Amino acid sequence: MTNAQETSWKHTPTKTLDVGGLTFHYRELGPRGGTPLVLLHHFTAVLDDWDPRLIDGVAAHRHVIAFDNRGIGATGGKVPHTIAEMAADATSFIRALGHDHVDLLGFSLGGGVAQEVTLNNPDLVRRLVLTGTGHRGGGGLNRMPLIVGKAYLQAALTRRDPRYYLFFNGNATGRKAANDYLTRLRERAGDRDKPISHQARIAQLKAIREAGLGEPHDLSKITQPTLVANGDNDVMVASSQSRTLAERIPNAQLIIYPDSGHGGIFQYHERFVPALLAFLAS
Repeated sequence: MTNAQETSWKHTPTKTLDVGGLTFHYRELGPRGGTPLVLLHHFTAVLDDWDPRLIDGVAAHRHVIAFDNRGIGATGGKVPHTIAEMAADATSFIRALGHDHVDLLGFSLGGGVAQEVTLNNPDLVRRLVLTGTGHRGGGGLNRMPLIVGKAYLQAALTRRDPRYYLFFNGNATGRKAANDYLTRLRERAGDRDKPISHQARIAQLKAIREAGLGEPHDLSKITQPTLVANGDNDVMVASSQSRTLAERIPNAQLIIYPDSGHGGIFQYHERFVPALLAFLAS
């Protein structure tokens, strides 16, 4: 058993790990033993951008690890310009922790990284969770700079977080979900991560565009049980890409949440967490 602090994201201490001269910053919580769930986060995100309700819900039952990849938050180095390089760094970090098998949850950009890790290291990944994400060669991903730019302009004019427009629908339900989610992100009072750098934002956009225009992967090579989840109105990565992922990955199941967007798993965290735990335990 673990104590309350070890299963509370807002109190989980930040740790460091040196991997080949690069210092990674990470947090882990939940009961040890079994296969850990490693989280790969979204465009511009640092450790403090994970929804505490999602992490606390999963960590009540499982070992959870979240980290800043190269050049993100407090981790050293510069963000590479391809998702393949991001995946190589993530793999190095996971192996340096000493884990032979992990479950991966990738959200948005992290979903692209998770696919690369799995394809290149099938021995490392036991189960795969892809949320709010697309596939290489999906085309629409190359429009991401325009979508993001518009949202950042709206955010500047209204003094709101860009995710208010990028993650949630513009109706009353979406506005409430956005406000609740952004409030939860502010729960952690101390030991907060460094904000994303300008270099990191630009490099991530280049990596996303390269993936959108790139040659598609053969996703039939992903034989791990896979859970795909999204909202039904994702303006960042078209919800249709989630359906395509579930069709192209042989052993995949799909969850589409109604009246929600890119942040569907956060809006519906009370439904997603039990579904995720059941998938990982099945």
